[in-house]
Formats: sequence, structure tokens, C-alpha cells
Amino acid sequence: MAVKIRLRRLGRRKRPVYGVVAADSRSPRDGRFIEDLGRYSPLDEPTTVSLNDERVLYWLSEGAEPSDTVRSILSRHGLMLALHLKRKGSEDEEVWEAVKSHRERHAELAVAGKKTTVGDRRQEALKAEYAAAATAEAAAAKARAEADAKAKAEADAARQKAQADAQAERDAAAAAAKAAQGARNVEQASEDAGVVASDTRAPESGAVAAADPEAPRTVEDITVEQTAAPKPEAAAEKSSDKG
Repeated sequence: MAVKIRLRRLGRRKRPVYGVVAADSRSPRDGRFIEDLGRYSPLDEPTTVSLNDERVLYWLSEGAEPSDTVRSILSRHGLMLALHLKRKGSEDEEVWEAVKSHRERHAELAVAGKKTTVGDRRQEALKAEYAAAATAEAAAAKARAEADAKAKAEADAARQKAQADAQAERDAAAAAAKAAQGARNVEQASEDAGVVASDTRAPESGAVAAADPEAPRTVEDITVEQTAAPKPEAAAEKSSDKG
């Protein structure tokens, strides 16, 4: 029969206590066992181990194989060291003195490495969660602020562009109106110049211009009047023809 030293689940729900037992390797975990060798309480502060050292060494010397967890417990408790010294032929007094020193050293290491209780560790875990949540919230707030600033900048840029485009359209319309007015002014000036030129043009040949009666007459005026007036002989000839 192969004997195995292993843990047996005891205690209540969410508060486990394990029994260290020597059992047939074919038996289920919480089934029948050969001998109860002690207790292991992992939730105590500090963790407590209560073993029957002599019986544990007996079963180990008989070839019982400890499980991985039990081997770790026995190593911390100094029983694997005791088994090694006994196999080397050391005296019992020397063996148990070495075991005592081993346990004191591991107790000091346990106290140095575990200065807080379960409640303290729970509080530290809560503080870490709160810090992580605060960091995440700060990051989210920063992202929202950056998004708002970007949206505002884009809106300002769009508004400024719209204003610039509108101003450019107004300037273009004003320039077009100014150009049209200049063209109309040039056209009006051209028409006015044509009217003045027609008014100041010299009279055609054979035409008698109306003259001011009081204005002094020149030789040209008299010559034009004589040319335009009918001759007496021509008038008499026309009268005889009619008679």
C-alpha cells in the first residue's frame, strides 16, 4: 500500500482549516485516512501549523510521499531538514536544535515579509482600486477637455473662414460695382463729348446762320446775304413767264 501525506479539507465555508493526514494514495481527498498528523490554518495571522513531528518523521522514514503543498509546509516547519539530518546519522539533540533554529529564522522572515494583517491588505487593495479609478477618471476628463478644445478650435476656424469668405464676396461685389460705375461714367463722358462736338461743328456751305441783329456784320456775312437774296432780273423773268 502506497501512503501519501496530504491535506484534508476541514473548517467552515470561506474559513478553511486543513488536516494533515497519512492516507492511502487510492483514497479520495476527504475520504478515509490512516492517521491524523496535525492541522494547517492558512488564514490565520500569521499562518499556524500544528504537527505531530515524531509521527510525521515516522511516516516519512517509512517511505510516505508528501504532496507538493505538504512538502512545502514540512520544509518551512523544519521536518524535511530533520529527516535529512536523521538519515545522515545526527543525534536527536543536534537534529532538534537545528530544527529550532530553522523555525526561528523562518518566523523572522515571515514577520519581516508580512507586516500587515488581512484587513490592512484589504484596505491597501481598496486604496489601490480607488487610485486606479481616480486615474482613469482624470484621464477621461483630460480626453473630454482635449476633445472639447479641439471641437471649439475647429468651430472657431470654420467661423473665421466663413467670415473671411463673406468679406471676400463683399469686396468682390464692391469691386465689380465700382468697375461698372466707372464704365458708366466713361460712357456718359463719351456721350457728353459727342453732344458738345455736334453743337460746336461749323455750318455747312450755303446755309445762313442766325446772327445776333446787334452783332457787327463782317464782309463774309454781307457776301452770304447777297448770295442768298434773289436777283431783281430773275424775279422779273419769272413774273413775265407767268403772264
